[in-house]
Amino acid sequence: MTLRATVKGVGHYLPQRVVPNAEFEKTLDTTDEWIVSRSGIERRHFAGDGETTSMMATEAAKAALADAGLTADDVDAIVLATSTADLTFPSAATMVQANLGMKKGFAFDIQAVCAGFIFALSNANALVLSGQAKRVLVIGAETFSRIMDWTDRGTCVLFGDGAGALVLEATDGSGTKDDRGILATDLNSDGTHRDLLYVDGGVSTGTTGYLRMQGNQVFRHAVEKLAGTANTAMADANVTADDIDWVVPHQANIRIIQGTAKKMGVPMENVVVTVQDHGNTSAASIPLALSVGRDRGQIKDGDLIVTEAIGGGLAWGAVVLRW
Repeated sequence: MTLRATVKGVGHYLPQRVVPNAEFEKTLDTTDEWIVSRSGIERRHFAGDGETTSMMATEAAKAALADAGLTADDVDAIVLATSTADLTFPSAATMVQANLGMKKGFAFDIQAVCAGFIFALSNANALVLSGQAKRVLVIGAETFSRIMDWTDRGTCVLFGDGAGALVLEATDGSGTKDDRGILATDLNSDGTHRDLLYVDGGVSTGTTGYLRMQGNQVFRHAVEKLAGTANTAMADANVTADDIDWVVPHQANIRIIQGTAKKMGVPMENVVVTVQDHGNTSAASIPLALSVGRDRGQIKDGDLIVTEAIGGGLAWGAVVLRW
């Protein structure tokens, strides 16, 4: 038998405030048409008072646990992907642990920006396969609205806030591509591209900073690297594009999503797209899309899914799993 980390539940949380593109027309030299044509984004959610990263992550975790028919007492670990934790320390994951009333196990954050959930999912998979945890809450949560430069129309219109979560559970499989659970992962980074996407502040520099991005350069790297990492993970899982039921990509830009799907040889009707409603929610993007895709009736038990993301670092990766 082969041990697999299998999805048992999924859930998400979105802030109450919905911000349509038209709202930016009041303060920026931009239009709804300009934003939609370049990104596919029509609206996004911004966190309000009390809607912190840990709060949203907690609500997403509760939803995932309820979906799985489990409680916090059934969980051994929490892995939370975020670049916008409430505090420098302790980790947002430990705050979620406390909020859930979870008295055992361990919790920690992972920071790989928009690729964060892929890195968290890969690490959670390793925890399960190594026997260190039987059940793991894997969460992506962000409040990117708190690091926006509201005078920069090239970035502030693209990002949103939210959280998504999965419950992974150790199950026995046969060791074939027909198993449910995570079948393959691929992680990558290249620190020489730091200046393409970063925040110009931090603890050791003494400032909070704002998000900065060279959009054209990020786009140039994204399609090539996303298709490459997806194909690597698919080869490791011994599956092809014809086997894939759904690609669930990082929801950054519709043109990146379309370009990557084309390069992978997957038609757009097999791609879960939520960017129009949420914008780029960084590490929350993929679990949000998985949860929404399941709620829409797109993702069903037994479906083969490829999910991939790229973010600041640059960091990028992919996961192949059967739902």
